[in-house]
Amino acid sequence: MQHNNRLAQENSPYLLQHAHNPVDWFPWGNEALQKAIAEDKPILVSIGYSSCHWCHVMERESFEDEATAAIMNRHFVNIKIDREERPDLDHIYMDAVQAMTGSGGWPLNVFLTPDLKPFYGGTYFPPVKAYNRSSWKEVLYGVANAFTERRDEINSQADELLQHLQNANSFGTQKVITLDFPNEELFVKKQGELMFENSMKSADKTWGGFGGAPKFPQTFTISWLLQYAYFSNNNEALKQACLSLDKMIQGGIYDHAGGGFSRYSTDTEWLAPHFEKMLYDNALLVIVLSDAYKLTKQPHYKRAIEETLQFIEREMTSPENGFYSALDADSEGVEGKYYTWLKEEVDAVLQNDAELFCKFYDVTAHGNWEQVNILRTKQTATDFCNENGLELSAFEAKMLTCLDQLLAVREKRIRPLLDDKIILGWNALMNSAYSKAFAATGKEEYRKKAISNMQLLLKVFQSSEGMWHVYKEGMAKYPAFLDDYAFLIQSLIHLQEITADTGYLEKAKELVAYVTTHFSEEETGYFFFTKANQADIVVRKKEVYDGAVPSGNSVMAVNLHYLGIVYDQPDWRERSTRMLLGLQDAVLRYPGSFGVWAGLFLNQIKGFQELAIVGKEYESKKDEVLSWYQPNLILQSSAEMNSSFPLLFNREPPPGTTFYYLCKGYACLKPTAETQEIREVLASVTG
Repeated sequence: MQHNNRLAQENSPYLLQHAHNPVDWFPWGNEALQKAIAEDKPILVSIGYSSCHWCHVMERESFEDEATAAIMNRHFVNIKIDREERPDLDHIYMDAVQAMTGSGGWPLNVFLTPDLKPFYGGTYFPPVKAYNRSSWKEVLYGVANAFTERRDEINSQADELLQHLQNANSFGTQKVITLDFPNEELFVKKQGELMFENSMKSADKTWGGFGGAPKFPQTFTISWLLQYAYFSNNNEALKQACLSLDKMIQGGIYDHAGGGFSRYSTDTEWLAPHFEKMLYDNALLVIVLSDAYKLTKQPHYKRAIEETLQFIEREMTSPENGFYSALDADSEGVEGKYYTWLKEEVDAVLQNDAELFCKFYDVTAHGNWEQVNILRTKQTATDFCNENGLELSAFEAKMLTCLDQLLAVREKRIRPLLDDKIILGWNALMNSAYSKAFAATGKEEYRKKAISNMQLLLKVFQSSEGMWHVYKEGMAKYPAFLDDYAFLIQSLIHLQEITADTGYLEKAKELVAYVTTHFSEEETGYFFFTKANQADIVVRKKEVYDGAVPSGNSVMAVNLHYLGIVYDQPDWRERSTRMLLGLQDAVLRYPGSFGVWAGLFLNQIKGFQELAIVGKEYESKKDEVLSWYQPNLILQSSAEMNSSFPLLFNREPPPGTTFYYLCKGYACLKPTAETQEIREVLASVTG
């Protein structure tokens, strides 16, 4: 049978996975969209990503089946989309399916009219009727018949759905009367307490994390709890944040042999993940682990940072210092096969050390998950050693050796598929993670990695008109989205802090101006996800939830406030405050869904500390300050004063000395050369 599948010319690993299906797939683009109009056919859009388990299942069951493909080819224009290449389309059509069905996920299968309006959809459909779901063939026939026989109904449903999507996007239009946060102690205390109580409502106090299974890391909530604990001396907040990190590090969601974290756990104990590893999760976890390490100095946080970045270096870094997107959950068609162990495999590798290792890492003959073993620890090494009369440092050294031996054997297995797209926003998140890890640990290699990755980003993603979104095999494509810009600006800010190179701030300022021109919704102050004048979307969405990744709007609000202080741009600070106050009720009530906003809220009501370090020893003093946990600190450092920046202007210490200039709202304390004095002052203005 002759097939006309056009995906072989694409370079997305996800699209290439479908290039040999008998379905006449098109990539999203003019050819497919024009064909739908010319032939007056409904469009079937199927969206997924390369490491998505159920996407693979549906492909095997339905898209590789000749009879199913024949129905799809006869009745529809079929389009495959990699959600990581086109998150804008994914957001729009995911919202539509959630509105229609009450749930969403991937693969996302949605049917559109020829003018791109969604009218029906769902996620995974089985090949035969099962799980209370219609079979995929039933759905295809049902939609095809409705499209020809009940076209008016379809059109009015599509119009209603589009109206719903536009209405859902209209938040923020109410006028914010005042742009001031009251500074009374009572107000500050009450708002913080309210957010704390609301974030703890879903806290799992036994296993850490929030909510039941499936369990996601929720790094923004953990980050917010660390910040709140620091400002309020609230021990319960610190305890829940650390419990969440500890249980993840002990659990199977963490790769004990190879480092790095899977996307989420299918159970409440963090034992069994969906084994895919995403770049963004690992970046966000390194960032929050760096904060936790600064605040607590617990060595297991440092070890998790180091092992995760070793994994990134080994498996997720390109020769030119870009970071790849994801590793699949499946290998040889079996989920988790690459990562799991039979007890006899462990015994064969570790021999005399196997018994002790198996006891600590929960490896048994019958397995702890589906007849195999996922490495996890049920107690800390300290407790285990106390119970078993072992010496801690010797035990830990032995376990590290065992893990290295298992990793060496595991690396000979058939690897999960690597998605080697380099995405601007996700790279920027990992760039921030390297900056944060350097600040927390002082490891020079992390600073170097952040610098070399940024050189690549600013080179290959730059276009004559803004930035590109994705890069692979020497080619960048798709105009960058709000997230890409927001995360890049943030990573430039962090990179300036650890290098003192003000060129990064100048680039950040230039990008803020670009985003303000091309993404703004003037009447609300928020930003659209897509650039103005993009022709192939039915609605311009605004994203504000901090979900798997932070929202572009929350990160832009943080960036605007920070750079508004660095450059003394009151309009940027006011815009940030206006954005925050427009969502104030939601942030106070649901801090778990607005974690980055909640952090900005705390910093706004506490006020930012502005610290300039000027003089010949600025490098070492800056690095020491960076190792402190100081979530509301804006830091600039230099060998000499710099009139381009208010914090560095008129700062001329006596020759041969290095001074700290600590200010708030540009009102400064007397300069000092004493590090301890600055540390004490900063500590005293937090609680």
